[in-house]
Order: sequence, then C-alpha cells, then structure tokens
Amino acid sequence: MTGYPSRHGTVDVAAVSITEMLFEGLAGREAEVAIIDGPTGRAVTAGEIMDRVKRLAGGLTERGVLPGGTVAILAPNMPEYPVVFHGVAWGGGTVTTINPTYTAPEIRHQLVDSGAVMLVTVPAFAEVARAACDGTGVRDVVIIGAETCLSLEDVMGQPLERQAPVELAEHVVVLPYSSGTTGRPKGVMLTHRNLVANVTQSGAVAGITPADTAVAFLPFFHIYGMTVLMNLFLQQRAKLVTMPRFDLELFLRLIEEHRATRLYIVPPVALALAKHPLVDQFDVSSVEEVFSGAAPLGPETEVAVGARFGARAVQGYGMTEMSPISHMTVAGHVRHGSSGQAVPSTECRIVDPATLADMPPGEEGELWVRGPQVMKGYLNNPEATAETLTPEGWLRTGDLAVIDADGFMFIRDRLKELIKYKGFQVAPAEVEAALCAHAGVADAAVVGRADEAAGEVPVAFVVRAPGSEVAEAELQAHVEGCLAHYKHPGEYRFVESVPKSASGKILRRELRAGL
Repeated sequence: MTGYPSRHGTVDVAAVSITEMLFEGLAGREAEVAIIDGPTGRAVTAGEIMDRVKRLAGGLTERGVLPGGTVAILAPNMPEYPVVFHGVAWGGGTVTTINPTYTAPEIRHQLVDSGAVMLVTVPAFAEVARAACDGTGVRDVVIIGAETCLSLEDVMGQPLERQAPVELAEHVVVLPYSSGTTGRPKGVMLTHRNLVANVTQSGAVAGITPADTAVAFLPFFHIYGMTVLMNLFLQQRAKLVTMPRFDLELFLRLIEEHRATRLYIVPPVALALAKHPLVDQFDVSSVEEVFSGAAPLGPETEVAVGARFGARAVQGYGMTEMSPISHMTVAGHVRHGSSGQAVPSTECRIVDPATLADMPPGEEGELWVRGPQVMKGYLNNPEATAETLTPEGWLRTGDLAVIDADGFMFIRDRLKELIKYKGFQVAPAEVEAALCAHAGVADAAVVGRADEAAGEVPVAFVVRAPGSEVAEAELQAHVEGCLAHYKHPGEYRFVESVPKSASGKILRRELRAGL
C-alpha cells in the first residue's frame, strides 16, 4: 500500500471531552468578551458561557434528559448556540444539529432517526418546530428567549461542576446529518475523541491567536462552522461575532466594526467578495486570512479574493464524516487551487476506483483518509457505514483527487452523487423521492449543473405519469412544502425516460453530459 502520511507530523489527542477542551480556552479570561451577537451587539463573556453551560447541564440532568438523552437544536448562529451544544455534551448527552431552513417533514425525519427527546429552538421557528414534533419522541420544545412557554432559562438548574462520565472514544456527542457519498441524509456519529482530535489537528496548523476575531456566518449546525468557529476559535481564546444568516452588507459592516482578522467562507461568498462593488465601501484592512472550505474554490477566485483584501487566501478540505478537516493550507505554503496538505495524524491514499490499487503522486483517484477524526459510523445504518468505512479504518470520501509529490491535494471531481449548492449538501435521492411523491410524476432523476455563483445547481429530469400534464410551477409548489429551499431544482426538464443501468441505477453521468 502506498500512502501519504501528513507532512505536519502527529499530535497527541488529549483524554478530555470536547467541552473540557473548550473550557481550556475560556478559563482564565472569565471577564473577557468571547462572543458578540452581530446584529444587536449583545456581548457574552467567557465566564458567562461556562456558567450557563454548567447550569444547563445541571438542569437537564434534574429533568432526566441527561445523561444519555439526545437534544436537537434548531437555531441560527447566536451566543446561546454553544451554550446549548456544550450544556448537553457536559451533561453526558448527544446533540443533533438541525438546519433551520428545513421544512417540518425534514425536521421530523431527523428527530425520529436521532431519537431526540427535547428540541431547543427560537421563537421564529417555534411553529414549524412544534409541527415537526408530532409523532416523534420529543417531550419538550424549549424556546430560547420565550416569555409565555418553556424557555431556556426555565430549564437551567444547579451547576454541574464536572463533566458527566462518558467513554470518550465511544460516546456519540453530536449527530450532524450528511448524505455521505450517496443517498438520503444520515446521522454521522462523532465522538468526543473525534471532535477533540480535529480541534487539536486544525489548531496545530491554523495558527489562530487570542488577537484574532472572526465573523461567524457559517452555520453552527454544519460541521464546518461547528468545529472551526464554535469550537476551535473559542478554544484558541479568540473572539466570535455571530451572524444568524449570510448578508453581504452586514458581513462587511461587522468586519469593519470588529476589525475581523480571519474570514471563514465558502466558494459563492469568495466570488462575491472578489467581485462585488459593495466591498469597496468598507474598511476591510484588518483581514489577514481568507479561508474557504465546504467545496473546491478555483485558483483564479482564490487569488482574486486574496488580492482584493490584501490577505492570504487559502483553502481546506473536509467532510462531516471527518469532523470535518483532513487537509488545510499552512500560511507560507500556498498552492492556489489546492486544498492544502493533510493535517497532523492523518493518512491519505489515492485509490483507483476500479482496481482499488494505490496511485502514485500526480495521478487521479478516489481520496481515502484515515485518522482519529474519522467518524464512528452512520446511526442506524450499518450498510452505509460498511460502504464508507473499510475494516482497516479508511474513509472512502467519494471525491476524485490528485496529491502531488509535496503532499498538496487537489480535488478534481466526485464519484459520489452528492450535489454541492453554496457549500450545502443536496442528496439527489432525497429530491427524487420528493418529486416522485407527486401523483403527476412517474420517475425523476436529479443531477448537478456547474454554476459560477452557487458551485452547482440541482437540475431535475422528470418523467410525467400517463395522462399527466404536470408543469414546472406545480412541481415547484410541491417541493416547497417538503424540502429546504437550497434543495429545490433550479431547472426542470421533462423527458420520456430516465437512463438507467440493467440493475436500475440512474446513469447520472449521461444526464450531466447533456447539460
């Protein structure tokens, strides 16, 4: 076997929980502001975060939710998010993080699959949250900031002073949902050790200091925002300014107002920052690094955004299944268009998808990764786990890549069916199932079409049922009620049939070739 070990050596993974690790970055600076709510300016100190985490863990223990229970969070980025996340983790529970743009059926699926017994949300999502809880095991809906129903303050209790005992390498602390290489979203089982390992690995490369500030619009429910911002940035004693959703003007204003030093973005935002005239209206001279992830960023855009901000522009690579980072670019070692080199304690292979033979430097194949950040498996899905993890612990990423002689990795394409729309995963199978649920549809296939602004846009090929005259507008209205907006097809094409193999597998490559 020919492998590519990390050129950054190894790191020791501390035998602590992810919350104990976070507290290492909060302790000793209790009076310092750690998080600021961007839209309102509300500031929360490091000491307040630790106190509220312990009080929430104590309250949920008193209510019988912890230890062992699963709590779902349906909320935008806000200072309370890490309090809820780490309150559950500190009390020995499991968190499942839900996309706030999900519809009630999508939320219900995750609540049922994860076994959630409590859902924490905000007033704006209360209606959809309660609708989603019907038929699930959720006993309580907690509303952050509520005055007339069960609020976060109501479930606070006496502080739990120590981490509830858990098996660090086995206890699943968080269940984010990912489509993996194919299929519908699945619960990714990440342990305390997984998260601690990836914070340690990333921290060894990133060079974050207490002088750094980042504006956090990357959602904390997504593993990128969860690990790099909510956990790594605070653990490194740096400051976060939260944004509930991305808005270019607000983002630029907060960069200027808080003198942000690091930007964590996705390719569509990189494109806007490189080209939009609004950027020139703000003082962004404080920015030292622009880091893009979640999808490959073209070298031209990477160079352009760096030049416009007078900052180093770099990339990284990861997957939810890897907590998420396996590759990062180190300052001073930049190859534009590359996702960087493997982080410490990480091994890589480039494998021929047909023969499973290892490929030499410079040759394209599927990227396989092994390291302490790799997931335990998919919840309730041993088949998908076996397809993704080898018995030797290698994670098959489903991405085609090249690693050069110096260990720099370049993503070229993907084997997997997944569509990446503005950094978010769109599982074709999920969209196809929603379309086929319409009485006027006999069959459907969904593929991604390259798009400069979004990365990829879902395109639906639809076969009408006999006698049906269903049109695009009707299908748009149909998916509105069952899929989050970013999963909606950007284009519909009505066809006589969907190309399939003898085994019934959709031939997506043929469909993409016609786009």
